[in-house]
Amino acid sequence: MDKQESKKRKLTKKMKRKLAGVFAVTLLAFAGLLTGITVINAKEGNRYAQQVLSQSQQQYTNTTIPFRRGTITDRNGTVLANSVKVYNLILDCKAVNYDEDYREPTIAALEEYFSIDRDTIEGLLDNEETSSSQYQILEKEVSMDDKNAFQEANVLPDDEEERKALSKEERERRSNVQGIYFEDDYKRIYPLESLACDVIGFTDAGNTADWGLEGYYNNTLNGTNGRKFGYLSDDTDQAQTIVEAVDGKNLTTTLDATIQGIVEKYIEAFNTALSAGPNNVEGEQKKGAENIGVVVEDPNTGEILAMGSSGSYDLNDPRELSGIYTEEKIQEMDDEEIREALFDMWRNFCISDDYEPGSVIKPIVVASALESGAVTEDDEFYCDGGQQIGEDYVRCAVWPNAHGMESLGEVIQNSCNDGMMAIGRKMGTAEFLKYQSKFNFGTRTGIDLPGEGTGILFSEENMYEMELSTSAFGQGFTCTMIQEIAAMAAVINGGTYYQPHLVKEVTDQDGKVLQSITPTVLKETVSEEVSADIREYMGMSVESGTSRSAKVRGYSMGGKTGTAEKLADETKDNYLVSFIGFAPLDDPQVLIYAVVDTPNVESQASSTYAQYLAQAILSEVLPYMNISQDEETTESTVLWQGFYGVPKLTDIIEDGVSNPYGTVIDQGYGDGDPQDTELNDEYSDGITNEEAGIDEDDPSYQEDVYDTEELEDFGQEENTQDREEDGDDNEDSEDNAEE
Repeated sequence: MDKQESKKRKLTKKMKRKLAGVFAVTLLAFAGLLTGITVINAKEGNRYAQQVLSQSQQQYTNTTIPFRRGTITDRNGTVLANSVKVYNLILDCKAVNYDEDYREPTIAALEEYFSIDRDTIEGLLDNEETSSSQYQILEKEVSMDDKNAFQEANVLPDDEEERKALSKEERERRSNVQGIYFEDDYKRIYPLESLACDVIGFTDAGNTADWGLEGYYNNTLNGTNGRKFGYLSDDTDQAQTIVEAVDGKNLTTTLDATIQGIVEKYIEAFNTALSAGPNNVEGEQKKGAENIGVVVEDPNTGEILAMGSSGSYDLNDPRELSGIYTEEKIQEMDDEEIREALFDMWRNFCISDDYEPGSVIKPIVVASALESGAVTEDDEFYCDGGQQIGEDYVRCAVWPNAHGMESLGEVIQNSCNDGMMAIGRKMGTAEFLKYQSKFNFGTRTGIDLPGEGTGILFSEENMYEMELSTSAFGQGFTCTMIQEIAAMAAVINGGTYYQPHLVKEVTDQDGKVLQSITPTVLKETVSEEVSADIREYMGMSVESGTSRSAKVRGYSMGGKTGTAEKLADETKDNYLVSFIGFAPLDDPQVLIYAVVDTPNVESQASSTYAQYLAQAILSEVLPYMNISQDEETTESTVLWQGFYGVPKLTDIIEDGVSNPYGTVIDQGYGDGDPQDTELNDEYSDGITNEEAGIDEDDPSYQEDVYDTEELEDFGQEENTQDREEDGDDNEDSEDNAEE
């Protein structure tokens, strides 16, 4: 029995041959399969790996993770400039072309959700140069809403139940929408549009900027891009390496958006009121003056609360010229004319343009004379209508009348040119120029904005008796608005010259304060006693002198008017009129400087225009800043008739007007010229150079001496060159401000 079973279990030779054959065939099959896999992996593995990555909406090659540019806010947190997340729509042509079934669903989805022309898509898919490309930008600045809408309609849901809820056909369609992905990016927006456009500036492509705070603090606002690397690891798993982006820093400015809005509201109202005047230029939009500028400053810190000028533009569309020129004129312009027009529009009048300041300089000259000991507060001056200087007779504003005997305060109150010339002579050339330099005339203030001008002063070698006399009442040399207001702040605050500045804090994206920029004291100019004297004299000007039209009822104020004929202009009898004032009188909390360059009226030589502007602004700013009234009054402040229909801040709060930045309602046109105002008299501070006896043919007064500095290119290279010439390049300026 055992022998028989043993015999049955024993393999025959035939069976052994069959088993060997099966084993050999199997071995050969495995060898062939292994060889095939090896060949496929060597030849096509990279393509399949990239396909996997493409279908998961990620590039096989590395991509950029953009940084978020820092936010700019006002002192109260109101956003002035921000960067919002947007997306670039990317087409991976290679992924779409991998399978014919992908083509039509992908094209249809792009057509439906982004309105991209079919011919454009097919052109990219079929063109030899792009058909294998994995990165073709179809559209930039796609919003998050549009991105989400596309993905919700064309991507298979991750949730199993949601996928099952779709029909078989819909699941198949979505599976075939391939090669579309979204790349992160940021778009710079300005929520308040044109508000503070001269100060904020704007960015160009690539997060670069040349204008305003955007340009000055470009390096601070910018961060560092990150990178995302997609690849296949050794075990063919999809892997990524991500280097996160470093976002830019935020700026908290000294600006107050509400005060800025009040300033711009009344500039616009002034422009509208005088827009039907005689000086409009063909091809340009009608306006109330060639230029209007207003700066509001805290004189005790140098912080700029508001800075605005006419000719504003939308920061979201900074190349739109229709607010300045007519459409017909824009169509006629060539590229160079467009460029010049844009630069002129972007130019910040308050810091870049220099001009003869006129009589607003008188309190600074008197303060200098007192501090130097050239005069005392007890000195008196006799005005007989003018002064004989060589062969010329330089007249006072009231000539052929005269002011008679005047105290030092009355010289300011009456804006007496005769008295100022006597004060200038007492100082002498060297001392006069010393104090001009001490108050930073002739040099940049160092405000944290690009494109600041310097003005032009006489040197000791070319300042003779006539030049000294006219400089004493603000003609013959030039300055900028920021120079004048910074110097006046030092005169009235007790003598401390603060560097004017626009940024208070630098913070990170989490709001952590990285740097607090405290007020920078540059120098001490005059004593507290001299400062108190000047405040008193400027108070006399508001109460009973040339500055009466600027008075805001219920507040003690000081101020000074200015009128200067524009010698550099080809047109005769063009004037720049101004007013600088502060409140309260004994403890100044706010300082304002308003300039109206070439008012659009027949008789321009009246500083009342600038006074009207300052009065209207202060009438809203003072209560807004919670500055208490310090004078009893039964009268209310009545604004210029040209401001009829302009809602005040209180009206906005009470009546619920939706635009807190000053919509002009029912504003009349051309009805703002005050017919009952006597122009060019002792109260308007107006006098022509001819009437003053200034010889305009004198070489000292020619256009090449007094014309404003031509800044043909406000780009970064020009600004850097300007700073290098003064030993201070753009980066150094920023660093110094931050230190």
